[in-house]
Amino acid sequence: MNQTEFLEKVLPFKDKVFRLAKRLLVSIDEAEDATQELYFKLWKNKAKIATYDNVEAYAMMMTKNYCLDQLKSKRAGNLTLVHSNYKDESNGSLQENIEFKDSANIIQKMMNDLPKKQRMIIQLRDIENYEFHEISKILDMEPTAIRVALSRARKTLREKFTKKQNYGIS
Repeated sequence: MNQTEFLEKVLPFKDKVFRLAKRLLVSIDEAEDATQELYFKLWKNKAKIATYDNVEAYAMMMTKNYCLDQLKSKRAGNLTLVHSNYKDESNGSLQENIEFKDSANIIQKMMNDLPKKQRMIIQLRDIENYEFHEISKILDMEPTAIRVALSRARKTLREKFTKKQNYGIS
């Protein structure tokens, strides 16, 4: 596999790899390092890439594993999971924009309280739009378990958000 073929296969999902890394590592610098490390590993193993059915799912799994290793390491003791790749493009009133941003911040904080698996499943399914079979490969889980975890995570977020909106309770 030459450089052009390699780039045609792996470059299209670079942004998804970066977003997952940023989601897991928080720091843009750490996410860039993780993305660079992943692409270096893929380049070193470029001969094997043709044997994979879904190179993107394989790369996402590698990214997840690398980021989790970084989170476990001593130098990453202060990193947490966040979601900040959403760009607000609304043209509503100032009041609507403020309320929307407040709601997004509340959801983001609530997502941080979810268990790691549920956070990753929501990231991959609802934000990155992966199919269940792809998430299954990435997280090494059964699709049924993914559906259950996603349902529980959504229900938890919905209940907490509704309670917060109705009662102002954290």
